[in-house]
Amino acid sequence: MINGMTVNRWACINFSRSVQESVARGFCNELAQMCQVSGMEFNPEPVIPIYSARPEQVEKALKHVYNASMNKTKGKELELLLAILPDNNGSLYGDLKRICETDLGLISQCCLTKHVFKISKQYLANVSLKINVKMGGRNAVLLDAISCRIPLVSDIPTIIFGADVTHPENGEDSSPSIAAVVASQDWPEVTKYAGLVCAQAHRQELIQDLYKTWQDPVRGTVSGGMIRDLLVSFRKATGQKPLRIIFYRDGVSEGQFYQVLLYELDAIRKACASLEPNYQPPVTFIVVQKRHHTRLFANNHRDRSSTDKSGNILPGTVVDSKICHPTEFDFYLCSHAGIQGTSRPAHYHVLWDENNFTADGIQSLTNNLCYTYARCTRSVSVVPPAYYAHLAAFRARFYMEPEMQENGSTGGSAGNNKSTRAAGESGVRPLPALKENVKRVMFYC
Repeated sequence: MINGMTVNRWACINFSRSVQESVARGFCNELAQMCQVSGMEFNPEPVIPIYSARPEQVEKALKHVYNASMNKTKGKELELLLAILPDNNGSLYGDLKRICETDLGLISQCCLTKHVFKISKQYLANVSLKINVKMGGRNAVLLDAISCRIPLVSDIPTIIFGADVTHPENGEDSSPSIAAVVASQDWPEVTKYAGLVCAQAHRQELIQDLYKTWQDPVRGTVSGGMIRDLLVSFRKATGQKPLRIIFYRDGVSEGQFYQVLLYELDAIRKACASLEPNYQPPVTFIVVQKRHHTRLFANNHRDRSSTDKSGNILPGTVVDSKICHPTEFDFYLCSHAGIQGTSRPAHYHVLWDENNFTADGIQSLTNNLCYTYARCTRSVSVVPPAYYAHLAAFRARFYMEPEMQENGSTGGSAGNNKSTRAAGESGVRPLPALKENVKRVMFYC
């Protein structure tokens, strides 16, 4: 790990009936050792003994451990909570994440029973990577970033955004869509991201809360929104204001390209202008698509130098002619090494570019970023900011689950469902706010 963090105060809750305390203790010791080997400082002893609880009493158990730890450490907050969950845990995972991140302000790491019984070094190493970024550390950094050699990123302070909207499953006509935006918080390295999430109207693709203003009786017109908040936190983290913006947007179909570009580029501009007059950093807006039917194959399948060991094309293969749009700026990039099946390249469309990237420049930057994904030591198939935004939006689904059930939109009589739908159309219930210490780190990893 390039920046291993320190974990002094941690606790463990065991929700699995089949895991004895001695087994849980052995697992925690192994995990603590692996974190130390990977480059973190990890206290081998928990603040309080491992606490066993029943899954249906998740809230009571979490509050008990939180308060008991606070008493033991004389008011110092827990830095990490480990949770051992049954293999099929139903809503337990979602409830635990919701309470920890919106109520108690705890960073948590869940582990399944099957991994506790069969401890593998590979599994522990992967979990330690996740713990490090949740604590605010960094696992891998591009060598070119350290030596300031990335074109159009290293020269001036640059912020890289990722954005995605997840929609409810078909048939759910009352749940809101959830938008997430993440932004890099370190420059020139661009590996550490902070994320924000918000609920919006059902199946609305445009992100409503990128920039917003409202009237305050005391302060007058107040500006806010996710872009503005992330620009401010970049300034706090690096001491500089971003002078260039690169925005990766996931999940937009071709029919909505220009609608999304017009609306969201305008929101980015307004957010910048609200921070100080004449502040308009140049923006590059790129849409990322994974859902398409294009597959790429080696010209000569028997030539081992042009295929991966799985028979797929080599990672880093880029195609930007022949099968691309005749006039627009788009390319296919297969940044990952295929493991199973046929690799699906990601399709990138550069809709707007005020930074004057060359085709090679944006392609190599995108490919290089794919090696900085925090949860594994391989390159991934989609650029990490877009990947993180997808994870954050997916996580936020858990924050609104119980309220949906109260309304009776899951189950309940038809009359109940009708009233919920009407409520959903008139206004979207906002998600509970994330705690400040959770917002600053990659809580969704």
